[in-house]
Amino acid sequence: MSETAPQPKSAPRRAISRPIFQRTFAVNSEQAIRVIRNSYHRLMVSLYAIDVILRIIGREETVDEIESLVSQMIVECAEQLQQEKSRLEKLKADNGITETPTYTHPREFVAKIASPQIAQFVELIRLLDQLMIVMDTLWLCQVISNKHCIEARLQWQQRLQRLANKIVTMEKHAHQAAYEQGHGEAVRLARQESGLLAEPERLSEEEDSVIDQTDSDKAGAQ
Repeated sequence: MSETAPQPKSAPRRAISRPIFQRTFAVNSEQAIRVIRNSYHRLMVSLYAIDVILRIIGREETVDEIESLVSQMIVECAEQLQQEKSRLEKLKADNGITETPTYTHPREFVAKIASPQIAQFVELIRLLDQLMIVMDTLWLCQVISNKHCIEARLQWQQRLQRLANKIVTMEKHAHQAAYEQGHGEAVRLARQESGLLAEPERLSEEEDSVIDQTDSDKAGAQ
């Protein structure tokens, strides 16, 4: 009876050592906590994939274009948050309010900054938290109504979550395009070496429409 020769085992691929900053800070508002819980981790993976993985397979121009668009979207959202925060801070000053509330269940947020865009989004979360604190102050001091406060909290929370979803969808499209152009194995190995899932989730029809709308908006701005 013949014996089958043992198959040689492939050597495990070495994980890439990449630079990160690790920053720890308190997050007070429930809205900022929800953005971290629901969107941050998946967004971090997508931003890292956009910034590193597609560069590894030599698509510099595409990555630069995506990174520029991502940064632009984050900056625009930050400007809107800052404008609203400044408006509410003036309302607070006009009403002679100097108090700041404490929160019953703040969370410690450990952010791992593996790309410049991740750093941008982390600052966006911190800005959202600061805005919510001013808004909650005005609500507790009866300057703004309960209904208005509830609606505004949800609006700003969803604003950040929609932005995160757009960026995740952009990464899925870039990944899919790389496969269609014959770079599938290179992408898979690059993702594996970088500690990412070999495959992102498949695009849904809704996500396709989101990225199409983003492309249309970009074309209209040019």
